[in-house]
Amino acid sequence: MRILGITAVATALVLAGCSGGTPAQSGQSVEVVGTWSGDEQARFEQVIAKFEAKSGIDVTYTAAGDELPTVLETRLQGGTPPNVALVAQPGLVARYATDGKLKPVAASVSAAVDSNFAGVWKQLGSVKGQLYGVYFKAANKSTVWYSNNALALAGVGQPKTWDEFVLAARTLSDAGTPALSIAGADGWTLTDWFENVYLRTAGPANYDKLSKHEIPWTDPSVRTALQALAQIFGSPQFIEGGSAGALQTEFPKSVTNVFGNPQKAAMVFEGDFVSGVITASTSAKVGVDARFFPFPSINGSAPAVVAGGDMAVQFKDDEATTKLMEYLASADAAAVWAGLGGFLSPNKNVPAETYPDDVSRELARQLVQAGDNVRFDMSDLAPAAFGGTKGAGEWKALQDFLADPAAIDATMQRLEAEAAKAFAA
Repeated sequence: MRILGITAVATALVLAGCSGGTPAQSGQSVEVVGTWSGDEQARFEQVIAKFEAKSGIDVTYTAAGDELPTVLETRLQGGTPPNVALVAQPGLVARYATDGKLKPVAASVSAAVDSNFAGVWKQLGSVKGQLYGVYFKAANKSTVWYSNNALALAGVGQPKTWDEFVLAARTLSDAGTPALSIAGADGWTLTDWFENVYLRTAGPANYDKLSKHEIPWTDPSVRTALQALAQIFGSPQFIEGGSAGALQTEFPKSVTNVFGNPQKAAMVFEGDFVSGVITASTSAKVGVDARFFPFPSINGSAPAVVAGGDMAVQFKDDEATTKLMEYLASADAAAVWAGLGGFLSPNKNVPAETYPDDVSRELARQLVQAGDNVRFDMSDLAPAAFGGTKGAGEWKALQDFLADPAAIDATMQRLEAEAAKAFAA
C-alpha cells in the first residue's frame, strides 16, 4: 500500500494513470483520496491492507485533509481523478454527479448497500434516484455527555424526554453547578442543537423539506422548535457563563468545562466525537467518569439520530474500483476499523461485539437502530453560505438567538431571508 500526502499529489497523478488496465485483479491499482490523516489514516490503512491481501489489488491513499474539495477539483480539471474519494459533503457529491463527473455504483455494490444498510443511507448516497455513494464512516450527533459524579451528587438520572431534560437542568443548576456548557462561539454546534430538536418536534418528513428549503424557515414547525430551544437558551442559570459566556466558548472548551478540573458544568451536547476530546484533554475516563445519553424524545417522538458521515464515491468504473467499493460496503471492511476504536459504522451487519468498549457499542447501536429515522446534518446539506459559514447565515442567526431567545419571530425571518438568498444563488 502506498500512502501519499498532499505534497505527493503529482506522484499520485502518474500512479492513477496506471490504474484501470488488466482484467486480472493481481497487479491492478486503485487510488483513494480522503480527508483522514494521523490516527484515522493509520486505521483506514489497516482496512485497506485487508482488501489488498484478499484481492491482490494495490491501493494508494492520498491524505488531502480539509483541502479535499480543492484537490478533487484540481484533479478533475486536469483529467486525472482518483478512482475513489471519501467525501463528507453530500452537496459536493450531488454537484459532481449532476455534472457527470461521478460513476454510478455497480449493481453488485448497490446490492451490498441494500443488504447492509437501512434505506435512508441509500437515499443519502443517491442523486436523482441513482446510487453514487457508500457511507463507510458515520458520526452520531444526537448525544448528551455528562459528568457521572455531577448527576449523581444532584440525584439526577438520565433524562429520556425533553421535559425531564429541562427538569434535570434546573435541578443541577439549583444544586450549584450550571447544567450545560454550550459552545456558542462555534455556530455549527448551535445548528446541531436546532436540528436535533427540529427532527423530534417536526418529524423526518418536515426535516427533509426544510433541508431542501421546500418549506420556509417561517413555517410554524420552526417556531415550535425554537420555542423548545428557548427553554434552555432562555434560562441563563442553566448555562456556564450564561448566554454571553457561551458565545465566547469554543467546542473543545465546552467539553473541558464539564470533564476538566475545575469542573464548571455538568453536561455538554454534541456528537460521539466528544469522547475523543475527553480522552485527549482531560483525565476523565469515558464510560466511567464521562457517560452519555441519547438526545431526549420530545412529545413522544421516536428514537432518531442526526448524523454526519464519509461517503465513498467513484470517478472510475473499472473492475478494481468496483471490487474496492464492494468491500467498503461490506461488514468485513467496517469491522476492521470498528475493532480499532474511534469509528462508527451505519452498516447494520457489523457485530456489536466488534466494537472495543461499551460506549462505542451503544453509540453504534443507536445509530443503526434509528433506522430510517436517521437524518443527515441539515446545515451540511444546505449551501455553504447558509449552513457552513462562520459569522454568517444560520450560524450567526442562531448565535444571535442564543443571545436573545425571546426573539423567535425575528430569528425565523432572518433565517428565511438568509436561506432564500443562499438557495437562489
